[in-house]
Amino acid sequence: MEPSKSLAITVSPPSESLALPPPESEFQLSNLIYDVSQQVQEAMSNMLKMINEIDQNSAGIVEEIEKCKESANEKKKLLDEEKEHFQRAAYTVLDMLNNRDVS
Repeated sequence: MEPSKSLAITVSPPSESLALPPPESEFQLSNLIYDVSQQVQEAMSNMLKMINEIDQNSAGIVEEIEKCKESANEKKKLLDEEKEHFQRAAYTVLDMLNNRDVS
């Protein structure tokens, strides 16, 4: 027969990593979370300021575009009037030349 084999199992006490963190660690973690949240809040505040500035600038740009459109429309109207005036003058000259040739 074979000698009996025994199996020995040892149980060690829970490791320190599984234990609750000491109060100092909790305090440091709280401070870290607070600092990060303050940085995020400051970054969001800065982004909000930039968004408002962008909105104001874009409103100014849109206003300038509208002014340019109005100006371009006025110039187009004046050019169309001049074109019509020159066309009438040209037709008048052509009529005069045609009437002169007929006489």
